[in-house]
Amino acid sequence: MKRLFSKSSKNATSSRSAKTPAPGEPPMTAMGRTAALLTATTGLQPNYIVPPVPHPNPHEHIALLASEDGLLMRPHRAGLPHPASYVRVSWGKTANIAELPSDGGSPSVDWKESVVIYGIVGLMTLFDASYLLVITSRSDVGQLFDASHLIYGVKSVISIPLVKDRAKSILSRMASRNTSVNRPSLLVSDVDDLQFLDEGTSGGPQVKFADEDEVKILTPRDQVNFSVNNADRPASPVSSGASTPASDVSMTHSPVSTIANRMSFWSRLSKRASSVSEGADIEESLLDEEELLDSIIHDAEGAPDKVISSIIAATAPPPDSSEERNSELEKRILRGCLREFTKGDMYFALHFDITRSLQHKHEQFTKLHAQNKLLSELDALPKNTTVNPLDDKVDALFEPSIMLPLWRRVDRHFWWNEWLSKPFIDAGLHSYVTPIMQGYIQISSFDLPKDTSTMQGDSMEPVDYIVISRRSRDRAGLRYQRRGVDDEANVANFVETEVIMRVQRNGISNIFSYVQIRGSIPLFWTQSGYSMKPPPVLAPERTPAQNLDAIKRHFRRAIPVYGPQTIVNLAEQHGKEGMITNAYREYATKLDAKDVRYCEFDFHRETKGMKYEHISKLINQLERVFESQGFFWVSNNMLLSKQKGVFRVNCIDCLDRTNVVQSAFARHVMNMQLEAVGLLSPPQSGKSGVEVIFNDVWANNGDAISRAYAGTSALKGDFTRTGKRDLGGMLNDGVNSLARMYSATFSDWFCQAVIDFMLGYRTLSVFEEFLIKLQSTDPRELIRLSKIRAEAIATSVARVLSEGETLISGWTIFSPEQLNVKFDDRFEEKVLLLSARALYIISYDYSLEKAKMYICIPLSAITRLEKGAYIISPLEEASRDPVQNVGFSVYWHASDKISMRMTSYSIRNCPEDAPTRSPPATSVSSSSQFKPMLPRRGPMKTANLSGIMSKVSENAAGATNVCFAAFKALPVDPARVRSGSSTGYAEPADDLAGATTCKQVVDMMVDGIKRACEDAGNSPVIIDRDVVSLTEAQKMTSIYAKMEYGVKRLIWLGGLV
Repeated sequence: MKRLFSKSSKNATSSRSAKTPAPGEPPMTAMGRTAALLTATTGLQPNYIVPPVPHPNPHEHIALLASEDGLLMRPHRAGLPHPASYVRVSWGKTANIAELPSDGGSPSVDWKESVVIYGIVGLMTLFDASYLLVITSRSDVGQLFDASHLIYGVKSVISIPLVKDRAKSILSRMASRNTSVNRPSLLVSDVDDLQFLDEGTSGGPQVKFADEDEVKILTPRDQVNFSVNNADRPASPVSSGASTPASDVSMTHSPVSTIANRMSFWSRLSKRASSVSEGADIEESLLDEEELLDSIIHDAEGAPDKVISSIIAATAPPPDSSEERNSELEKRILRGCLREFTKGDMYFALHFDITRSLQHKHEQFTKLHAQNKLLSELDALPKNTTVNPLDDKVDALFEPSIMLPLWRRVDRHFWWNEWLSKPFIDAGLHSYVTPIMQGYIQISSFDLPKDTSTMQGDSMEPVDYIVISRRSRDRAGLRYQRRGVDDEANVANFVETEVIMRVQRNGISNIFSYVQIRGSIPLFWTQSGYSMKPPPVLAPERTPAQNLDAIKRHFRRAIPVYGPQTIVNLAEQHGKEGMITNAYREYATKLDAKDVRYCEFDFHRETKGMKYEHISKLINQLERVFESQGFFWVSNNMLLSKQKGVFRVNCIDCLDRTNVVQSAFARHVMNMQLEAVGLLSPPQSGKSGVEVIFNDVWANNGDAISRAYAGTSALKGDFTRTGKRDLGGMLNDGVNSLARMYSATFSDWFCQAVIDFMLGYRTLSVFEEFLIKLQSTDPRELIRLSKIRAEAIATSVARVLSEGETLISGWTIFSPEQLNVKFDDRFEEKVLLLSARALYIISYDYSLEKAKMYICIPLSAITRLEKGAYIISPLEEASRDPVQNVGFSVYWHASDKISMRMTSYSIRNCPEDAPTRSPPATSVSSSSQFKPMLPRRGPMKTANLSGIMSKVSENAAGATNVCFAAFKALPVDPARVRSGSSTGYAEPADDLAGATTCKQVVDMMVDGIKRACEDAGNSPVIIDRDVVSLTEAQKMTSIYAKMEYGVKRLIWLGGLV
């Protein structure tokens, strides 16, 4: 399996052509320190350590041009000489990226026809084509104190398919629009290829002040009727400063109408059946659709089963072919990916790193300087390289290793498009890589009086107030899909929030920085999203030792980065959240770490009755911690103090309560910082300019993080915005809670699959899994399961094989619980061991980690092997695919040589002497596909031992003298793992390495068994025959199973349209 940065780049170490720096770029040196940092590295693999390049920053404007050979691009700088080279991305699904000299280019290339963009998100390869994702519109967030530190928000992104005709069409429309409006870049709306483009979407939530102090900013009501006739601006939510619900779901519709309105995952009826053309009246088409649905309901004569079946057949038909399925799924993946980049929480800068705090950069520079000083003393630096002495002056905005490409300097934990940028990194095109960070950034300012007795303009001091929240991509995802910690000690919804403040005092510039962090409780726990307030529970499959190890590793990694940590747990100490709170307290106590302090504050109990002012009790309780932590402070280029530790604040979601408390902590620290320079902040009345700006900044910050994790604006936003909690805010919170429940129940599953794919954690197979199970597996769970399977094989070998018996191969495989059946309502994941003398079929208990029972089949007794399609469910095309749903059957002669053993709690564990009786009839249902394969946590139904043994014995004997066992290959679904990761998805056994389909896996298994039999003197017959064909599966699938799956598909996936 390919790994990130696993191959060296051919162009990575080649010398680059000199490029003219763009106007306004920062100088390459700062305070004479750059020379001391030239040899610094960032810990990448040796084949990716590149020398400094002439242009380490991303290009601000890039020209795109479609040619006969591919998509061409080069930096665009108006009024300056053309660059010496350009980049060509070849047409086709397998894109080849190459840098070519301009003088050797084709004379037919006319760059006057090119289109200018703001940057490249990356390259995405899907089922039928590859797509170049480019930034076509950006918002100016502001500048960090000066014009050389501009920050932008991603406003819109276009996907350009690497197909010549489609790409030319898109670029042509973009060029026409740019010419008509006279702008360097302008997004264009297209139904087929330009996904989720919204001209009106802002780069993030913006502060909206009321004209009068007494006017409250409340949530606007959603309008039921709205116009969608503007073809240039498709309907989409628009960010605003006020908290708004994420959905306009009406509570007055009947269940059938709700199902109809939340139509098929694949395509709305108006797009598929009626073939509405572009520019047609959408409202009219929707009315036609509604009339058709009404007729369907009327014709079904009110029978519930007929109504549901008719709706499914008419409005949610599956695609007619795999090509159509892939095409529609590809559009949906693109739409979901572009939605993630354009919903207002993605930011980038071109000339400096926004992923690290000011103190982190300062410490990084100090460390690099010390390393280079040591190398200089050892005479290990290149010739003519000197290390300047470290003076007392400190530039708070200094960038360490400034001669390295920007992507080499950013913190990879906050770099969200790293995987998509990998093709350009591999090609050594550093200036075409634009690191993008998810989070929130707002730059604002206010004035404070030098003296509280004087409020005149001449006696005011300017204050710049900046909030930067950085959301980690590790364990990234949505609310109910990603909770707690994973096996690499990453927690869900980890956010680092830095507050930067610059205060001018008596002509001296004072720059402050203060960092807080939030993150899910670092234990293994889950929470279902199928109710309004679901209780969080500890993961039952995890042991106390695993939880303790996870929390230890989490803090062991965080403390070197942030210093001593004070945990502030805001979750309820009783009720539904009490179990998790008690567990967190218990494991935090067991840590016994001097740099970790645990503190509890039951937010709901302490602020009962909407008394949010009681948060001051918590601040008073932690006053000594605030004093010991301090803050980063640079005054007149002199470092006066550093922050020594952080608050790690959490509730259950790390959203609403967490944001309120963090804003209170930030307000307290701001007072400390202002007092340090002799300024007094006005009292928190909520009416001063300081309070209005402060509250809105923090409310917007909470809204942005809430939308990224939960899909709605933050609850309790009225308090952080106004400083008061009122009834209107409570009602608004109720609407947001309903919106969150809907989002978690119906639409987050596909969004989670898109996020995992976009970040490079899963392959395209995640969407195949989604279409079958209507949900996707956490990639870290795949890693964990791979380890469990490897341990199951090792345990089975030690428990079952005789002393000196040679193991040839060991596999885990899906199989019916009983022998002599191919289609059953109970499947389990068994262990199959192939030795030099026998084939062992082992029923393994994954919860107790022991072999429950095994049957030993001598290789000489095997008569034939049948391999072919093994279809368990005919409901989805992915589950009907004969290449990915494959299995085999092993047939053998029943004889005394066949031995069976089972784990029991008595000395008798052989079923030979058990009295015979007929096994009970079993019903067949296709719903078994939705049951988790591994591990089975429920306890086995108790029965007398003789009954169990007799059942096994009779099934092994069969009605004839020939017995068989059927096996279905597990999905081949490796998760991608990035370089530097301590763990990864375990590859298949050596004899299965390289298999990309289940058919290849089965062929290898059958071939291995055949060769072992031949070595033992037996030659079994190999027959290509379906284990369970599609026709057989359709006959055995009940109408109720079909209806159940159809309703789930309508409801769960309808919200994604």
